[in-house]
Parts: sequence; C-alpha cells; structure tokens
Amino acid sequence: MRIWDLNPGYLNRQSLLGEHRELHGIVSIIKNNKKGYSRHPETIRWLQHGWAVRQRHQLLKSEMELRGYQDKSPVNLRAKPNQWPDTFIDSPYQQFQIVKKKYEHLEWGRIPLPKNAQELWAQHKYSVMARDIAAYKRIGKEVAKNNSKQFFEALCLELTLLLRQSPNPKLINNALQHMWGYVSDYYDGDKASVINNNSKMLKLTRQLSIEHQVTYLLHSTALSELDSWNID
Repeated sequence: MRIWDLNPGYLNRQSLLGEHRELHGIVSIIKNNKKGYSRHPETIRWLQHGWAVRQRHQLLKSEMELRGYQDKSPVNLRAKPNQWPDTFIDSPYQQFQIVKKKYEHLEWGRIPLPKNAQELWAQHKYSVMARDIAAYKRIGKEVAKNNSKQFFEALCLELTLLLRQSPNPKLINNALQHMWGYVSDYYDGDKASVINNNSKMLKLTRQLSIEHQVTYLLHSTALSELDSWNID
C-alpha cells in the first residue's frame, strides 16, 4: 500500500490509478472499521486525518481528469481540517528515487522526474507563486546559486510542505495569469473576461495546454493541483 506525498503529476497511469484505489481502501477502513491493512504504516499515518485524505483524493481526481479519466467516487471525510500527517514513510526526496527506480523500464508520468533542484523548481514555481510570493522569490534566488544534492533534498521537502497549503486568494490570479500567457494566443474568445475569472482561466489553460501540447505547462504541478482547491 502506498499513498504518495509527491504531486500526482509525477505518477504514471498505473501508479495514479493504483493510488486512487488504495486511498479508497483507507477511506473504507476509516468509515467502516474494516481491518484489512488497518495496521499498515501508511494507513496509520492517514487514519486520523480525514480532511487530508479528502484533499489527497482531490489532487488525484484533478490529475486523473487532466489525463481523461473521470472520478465518480467522492471522499467526504473532514477530520482535522487543514492538517496533514506530520510523518513520511519515506522523505519526498526518497520517494522520487523510489519512483525513478520503479519506472526504469516503464512509462513516466505527465511530469518528468526532476534530476536536480533547477528542474524541480521549474515544475513547482507557479504552485508556489499562488501561495507565498516571498518564498517564490527566495527559492528562485537559492536555486540559481545552489546545485548541491543536499539542497535538492531539502527543496523536495520544502516544496511538498508548501503545496499542502491552500492557494492564497490574493496571489492565485497572478499565478494563473502567468500560466495563461503561454496559451492565450490559442484562444479566440473574450480574453478580458477570462483573466477576471480564476476557474475559467484555469479550465481553459488546462484545456489549451493539452490541445496544443504546451510542454512547459504540461510539466507544471500547478496545472493539476490548483484545480483541487477552491480558487474562486
């Protein structure tokens, strides 16, 4: 059993659908007191965090929909709102290494596995921009100067924790407009109405990124994860 802490965009089809199935197994244990894997370390760390289980499901759902799958199994757990498990079975950096080894002869996910801090930051920057502009500026400067393995490991953890925060209502529109800039030329409708409607802007950005294979956005965590939060 595995519920990853990495953005679901890094998971290939089999891992994405497999985690979705296993997450619902945890939901069944929580709601129905089923035994099964109830003593598994992965189950134990999520057991008291119903809200976090729900939010992880929303992340999986958004990624699945981006890839053409439909989710018809909502999760309505609410325990400990805005709180995530405070432990990891493996650190985020170690999880990247596990996935890399697992996918050695398999297809990769939507987002390529990062080889260094620069690649990792490029994939996460719009997600961070939507949450914490000070962190966005600081991390950008640090990445430009530090390419060590230790920094890469630390950044994996910091970005994982940052993306557990909900987007900042005062910053989300700015991040979405940066993303929209990559696809707006493909849109023939009223562009002025788009930039004042966060949900519409994200929906069109997702749609046009796929239709026109806009690589930079297709390799961004924000393309799926922002859709899992209430951004209006």
